[in-house]
Amino acid sequence: MQIGSYVLPNNVFVAPMAGVTDRPFRQLCRGFGAGYAVSEMVTSRKDLWHTLKTSRRADHTGEPGPIAVQIAGTDAEMMAEAAVYNVDRGAQIIDINMGCPAKKVCNKWAGSALMQDEPLALGIIEAVVAACAPHGVPVTLKMRTGWCAREKNAVRIARAAEALGVQMITVHGRTREQGYKGSAEYETIAAVKAAVRVPVVANGDIDSPAKAQAVLAATGADAVMIGRAAQGRPWILREVAHYLATGELLAPPLVLEVCRALLVHLQDHYTLYGEYTGVRSARKHIGWMVRGLVGGEELRARINELEDADAQWRAVSDYLQALAQSHERWPHAIALKTPANEVETPREL
Repeated sequence: MQIGSYVLPNNVFVAPMAGVTDRPFRQLCRGFGAGYAVSEMVTSRKDLWHTLKTSRRADHTGEPGPIAVQIAGTDAEMMAEAAVYNVDRGAQIIDINMGCPAKKVCNKWAGSALMQDEPLALGIIEAVVAACAPHGVPVTLKMRTGWCAREKNAVRIARAAEALGVQMITVHGRTREQGYKGSAEYETIAAVKAAVRVPVVANGDIDSPAKAQAVLAATGADAVMIGRAAQGRPWILREVAHYLATGELLAPPLVLEVCRALLVHLQDHYTLYGEYTGVRSARKHIGWMVRGLVGGEELRARINELEDADAQWRAVSDYLQALAQSHERWPHAIALKTPANEVETPREL
């Protein structure tokens, strides 16, 4: 699998997700086998580049390459400037967001809303590719199948994007109208793959090694991108990569391996966000990791009351060390009883 001059170790990617795929999470997923990881989207609005939120999203300290940054906006010139701004700060690949279905993004005609205005969308692609070309930085595109079921224009946009110089296209198998409801469909992704020569990545509802293999077979895509299934289970990336390469299922990870990885992730999280914000934003990651496990609900309730990073880290360490006493390998979660709205569900971008 290759993007521009960058050869990737495998064809299993972790999706950009708002509020999730920050640098610590990307590094966690890389450690568990992701061949490629894309940042949360960075705004093209220059007046927001120096905000704390954007500066954190543009932080790639210690991150292995290639460093891929997703940008979002509605103005071609601003998007080109945003691309160069992020290249100057370490981005080695620029990804254009035309897939985010969030209302606050689409109401401003960014994200998947751009699929309704093809001339604007293609103008943005052309400007970003031209801005990145002098730096030798490849440009990729992430989009949906279309705006709604009546207007699935992914194939048309993909062909035009390829002609303009885009070097990889990711398609989420839903329309903007669907959001994350219903099931992803893969016929449109297959049609995109048949229409272009650049690598195509299939995204949407890939939650197991068998599903990944089935989606690749159905679409002919070159890679899969996994989003929500990696929350609390980042080792699914390793499991999928191994299965695609060998046809064999990996055993669940050792509890002690997960313990070490999660505790390092928490420390990275506190370092990036500081104690006050870091403790609060880490709660969802911990919640996803232990959801459905024996004693997991009790741990979630406890950490939601803790405001001290050291206390939170120790609570998680104690829980995982105790789990390791009774399970050598990570146990299968019990049937989930947690209401979905108790744990934040991020948007795939």
